[in-house]
Amino acid sequence: MVIMSGNLPNTDDVLLQVPDVRCLRSAAETDHPPRILLLYGSNRECSYSRLLTLEAERLLRYFGAETRVFHPTGLPLPDDAPVTHPKVVELQELVEWSEGQVWCSPERHGAMTGVFKSQVDWIPLNSGAIRPTQGKTLALMQVCGGSQSFNAVNQMRILGRWLRMLTIPNQSSVPKAFLEFDDGGRMKPSAYYDRVVDVMEELMKFTLLTRGNSDYLVDRYSERKESAEELSRRVNLQNL
Repeated sequence: MVIMSGNLPNTDDVLLQVPDVRCLRSAAETDHPPRILLLYGSNRECSYSRLLTLEAERLLRYFGAETRVFHPTGLPLPDDAPVTHPKVVELQELVEWSEGQVWCSPERHGAMTGVFKSQVDWIPLNSGAIRPTQGKTLALMQVCGGSQSFNAVNQMRILGRWLRMLTIPNQSSVPKAFLEFDDGGRMKPSAYYDRVVDVMEELMKFTLLTRGNSDYLVDRYSERKESAEELSRRVNLQNL
């Protein structure tokens, strides 16, 4: 829908669009299971971020999602290997495949781990004209060795915004994670477990709501304007 901007002299009437609910697709039009990628941030043999991630995966599968977990062991440091490295290719293909993601990092020195940040740093900022993460949903979790903290999830929320992901409001932080899992690696019943259920349920709802609509939801006036200007320059060059 295009409406004359009238008292908006700094805008382009052709590119300025009023949001229109008719442009949103019905969730029923996308009939495959939601595709969720799960990333975690530790290579330790006993990794509580991995255990929490696997617990989240079980819930997502119960809710009807198709899931993939990326295991970061063997992933090189950013810029320390070519993008053709098998682990880099695996990660980037999974990012493209996904419609939503779960990020889970331990908090180390008051921040997310380098293992986790390296995975995000291998995700290209753009593929063509758009970010490969743009419009995908995102849920955040962290595990703590001591008292509950939210430093890692807060940092990851900034990263998600930078990658133009639709980060859900809820999040999970599990304090003293070594007390929250049994000998079989399963999370024990607790209020912390209930919060993980809440987060995965919310992620599924947001993914079902937004997938198929992500291109429209993250379409921006400034980018439409830039694209129009680039097209104009290209046409003018061809006419020289």
